[in-house]
Amino acid sequence: MNNEPLQIGSVTLGGPKPLFILGPCVIESEEFVWKMARSIQSLCKDLGASFVFKASYDKANRTSVRSFRGAGVVEGCKILGAIGKELGVPVTTDVHSAEEATIAAEWIDILQIPAFLCRQTDLIQAAAETGRVVNVKKGQFLAPGDVKNIADKLQAFGNERFFFTERGVSFGYNNLVADMRSLYWIRELGYRIVFDATHSVQRPGGGGDRTSGDGVLAPVLARAAVAAGCDGVFIETHEDPSVALSDGPNQVPLDKLPALLSQLTRIHSLVNE
Repeated sequence: MNNEPLQIGSVTLGGPKPLFILGPCVIESEEFVWKMARSIQSLCKDLGASFVFKASYDKANRTSVRSFRGAGVVEGCKILGAIGKELGVPVTTDVHSAEEATIAAEWIDILQIPAFLCRQTDLIQAAAETGRVVNVKKGQFLAPGDVKNIADKLQAFGNERFFFTERGVSFGYNNLVADMRSLYWIRELGYRIVFDATHSVQRPGGGGDRTSGDGVLAPVLARAAVAAGCDGVFIETHEDPSVALSDGPNQVPLDKLPALLSQLTRIHSLVNE
């Protein structure tokens, strides 16, 4: 069973407090991502909240060829590693190939396997064998019980330090639905589970050449997920989502984040009394 508390640097997943995975969708620039990291650290310190800082170095599955991608694996991971070291917080980012997993592991504390790649054995093996914590996002095409096959792979490759993230399931065209039963079922299998509040409100391809979404619903789903008993919540945030270079319609405005984290912490406390 792997739902015992998992220590990740200075934070704990599955402990007495919820763990928040927070940050912008993508590294828009070095200056931008440092500003976001410092702002998030400040507000989490004020709230007494535990967090992991997140940003992508490459948005490899963008809808359009014209979409902004990011800084690239080496430059991006160096930036994130420097942020983690200076601020004293774990950092995470998504990796898209076995080679990228090996490169990222030099600087990154949690390697995230994207939902679309969650069954790619070579990628899972490479991430597992780095010895880093691995976060696998459950694919939009998988049932909750299917994560056992992914867990078996990670364990076969020698890694017990992993968790899963629920980010909704495909429901017709350009739509996702978050089934809160999934959180319960995955925990019942013995695995740690995080809920991705912002990707769960996406409308993939809903903007024609871009993904749209219902960001106003992200706090609603986050509250429901914590009430359902998840171990942590993944929330992408931006100082001004209207000008974000990726996933703007789904991100929580930074100035709305303190009230939301406070609510989620109180709900977590009630559920775990």
